[in-house]
Amino acid sequence: MSDVRHVLVLPDRDAAEEVVEALGERFGLAEEPRIVRDALAGEDDAEDAQWLVVLRDEEGRLDPDELHTFAGEWDGWREVP
Repeated sequence: MSDVRHVLVLPDRDAAEEVVEALGERFGLAEEPRIVRDALAGEDDAEDAQWLVVLRDEEGRLDPDELHTFAGEWDGWREVP
């Protein structure tokens, strides 16, 4: 079974919102990714938080290495399941 989701970790909400838009343009996603605040990263202060961009990929069409490279362009990384 292939990954049904990918998670990109970003340093702030602004970056996460920009990544969602750029992902759609670059990868032609059928479904818009979700943005989720990582409650386990840092204090409750939003400045210390990390933001997760969650992409559903039930058909396994997205290349994990390409997504990792893409996330790095935004000072983030791809979380490996």
